[in-house]
Amino acid sequence: MGDELDDGIRSRQVNAAPSVPGALSPLIIGCIAVTWLVWGSTYLAIRFALQGFAPYFLMATRFLVAGTLLLGWQLARGAMMPTGRQWGNALVVGALMLGGGMGGVAYTEQTIPSGVVVAFIAVMPLLLVVLNLAFGVRPKRVEVVAVLVGLGGVLMLTRGAGFHGSPAGLVAIMLATMGWALGSVLAQRGFTLAPGATGFATEMLCGGIVLLVISAFRRESWLVQVPPGVWLAWLYLVIFGSLIAFSAYMLLLARTSASVATSYALVNPVVALLLGVTIGGEAVSRWEWSSSAVIISSVILLFSGRRRQPSIAQDGREDS
Repeated sequence: MGDELDDGIRSRQVNAAPSVPGALSPLIIGCIAVTWLVWGSTYLAIRFALQGFAPYFLMATRFLVAGTLLLGWQLARGAMMPTGRQWGNALVVGALMLGGGMGGVAYTEQTIPSGVVVAFIAVMPLLLVVLNLAFGVRPKRVEVVAVLVGLGGVLMLTRGAGFHGSPAGLVAIMLATMGWALGSVLAQRGFTLAPGATGFATEMLCGGIVLLVISAFRRESWLVQVPPGVWLAWLYLVIFGSLIAFSAYMLLLARTSASVATSYALVNPVVALLLGVTIGGEAVSRWEWSSSAVIISSVILLFSGRRRQPSIAQDGREDS
């Protein structure tokens, strides 16, 4: 997939609007399935990994290892080392998306069920529309309606049992969502990373360093004497969540429409809620199911408008 990924990304950088094939190839269908299922399951994997890792140290080691492997693989294939400016851009984007975004997610999952967390994150495309207003990208009427519906769903969700007794978790997930959305917009509006998978590797490395600094500042334990099951969850986050799923997502951005590439935002909450209930033993109330349905419907409404207006910024990179 590596050569196809880099070729696809380079072609997308040359042509602002990638061509969308009439029929989805097996490769594209496989990439869609990966972003749907893997990213939807990473939130539960984070919850399991938190049984042996402190939250920011967990995310720091996850992204530092994944970034080192990916950059080493790229350099071995003949990729150029990023410039100083590209490293600086990666530090800004990585600090927002990974340091603030994913670090906040891990912190939140200490007190809030993973299914509820990912339902809250489903409002991400709505935040991207709002943030793009600062760059002169005006939303259509249907997008404004979608924003209002999504915010209403979030307000409903905060009234659910999953958020009761955890004001710090609520603040953390709000800041995490804003950090990921802002980093996504900046990455598209001037903070250009190195081409291909090298750019994401630098983002992971810089974000991992920021997470490690936060972990040290919070005086988290860096002991790694944890049960084998916790290590399996950590490896799943490194290999599947940070390497495979993101590569699949980048290929989708290069070869399909924005609606197809970002369809994970619609499916991940459903996957996470189901896994949280069936595997994680999490209790999700009927009210929280209803709130999640409102959020998902708002994202569907947003994407129905984005299909008719390709100028709206495409969603940033995920991970979970």
